[in-house]
Amino acid sequence: MATVTRTLQGTLRTGGRFMSTGGAPARRTALYDLHKQHGARFGPFAGWDMPLVYSDQGALDSHLHTRKHASIFDVSHMLQTRVVGADRHRFLEHLVVGDLKELPEGGSTLSLFTNEQGGIEDDTIITQQKDSLYVVSNAGCADKDYAHLQKYARIFQDQGADVEVRKIEDHSLIALQGPSAQAALELLAGASLAQMPFMTGQVLEISGVPCHVARSGYTGEDGFELSIPTSEVVGITARLLENPEVKLAGLGARDSLRLEAGLCLYGSDIDSTTTPMEANLVWTIGKRRRAEGGFIGADVILDQVAKKGGVRRRVGLIVEGAPARAHAKVLSAEGEEVGEITSGVPSPSLGKNVAMAYVRKGFNKRGTELKVKVRNRVQNATVVKMPFVPANYHKI
Repeated sequence: MATVTRTLQGTLRTGGRFMSTGGAPARRTALYDLHKQHGARFGPFAGWDMPLVYSDQGALDSHLHTRKHASIFDVSHMLQTRVVGADRHRFLEHLVVGDLKELPEGGSTLSLFTNEQGGIEDDTIITQQKDSLYVVSNAGCADKDYAHLQKYARIFQDQGADVEVRKIEDHSLIALQGPSAQAALELLAGASLAQMPFMTGQVLEISGVPCHVARSGYTGEDGFELSIPTSEVVGITARLLENPEVKLAGLGARDSLRLEAGLCLYGSDIDSTTTPMEANLVWTIGKRRRAEGGFIGADVILDQVAKKGGVRRRVGLIVEGAPARAHAKVLSAEGEEVGEITSGVPSPSLGKNVAMAYVRKGFNKRGTELKVKVRNRVQNATVVKMPFVPANYHKI
């Protein structure tokens, strides 16, 4: 475990996947001062100054605490939008692959923004509300996604469609994740959440404040994402932290948790050149959408799906020796280069090195023995099923 701790902390020191601000002043969330009070160490991510670790526990401890208890992640840097109007489903279904018309009220779905070449422009969670679609997008793609939504909204409006995209700027977003999340949130909700299914969302009063609460997250654990009026987010977060089961956690733990859960990080494991077929994300394309198409890049994507095309596949690897980081080359047993690592960490839960990679078709079968080149050393690796750690999502 000491090796895991040193390696995770080394990822933070060297920047890991965290994105610089490009010289622009970093933005701060409404919880910045609360993070400082809890001894947060900050780093740049997508133009924001975000907490990486806290003085009371490092990335390893935060990771394990989330798996055993519950942690709060500040995700207020993510883009929240609401799409309204009678033509909102037709509009958004042109931009993403999901079946939004058939999504029940309160239902959420993971979907993909796509481009004309069939690549993935971003992944997003969309929730069907009574009179709108609530969309949460990645912080690193926030400006791009909002411009994309506005561009096509204008096109649809020019054609007479009733649709409008509204950025939600008066609400912050936190994620409460872990086995103790439900019990902790119930104390503030004053009601049982046992009958709230995974991947659903609804407006609930949390400490008397109306908040949009979604049962979802990015850790593989049960949990909730709370969209809270920014004026109330510090108070609600502080009240959640009064529970001894709940601690703050930063981006260091979030990255290792999501990788153990087999979840993609946009810009690392998927990008504008990756197709849903290559990324093993075909399941996000609704059955009706596969038959009807109609989304950007549908011709390319559906042709790949029908022919099981594409030259590569996303896989999970267990890597012996040192951890394999992004861009490490993946080799066949005979030494031929067949792919590349996109994400890799020492797994705190498993005590093994785990990684995602894209490998040439034919080398993606579970159990395939491969090799990975790590700092000029060649190490053994095996293709395994993801998630690496079984999901603990709430079931009714």
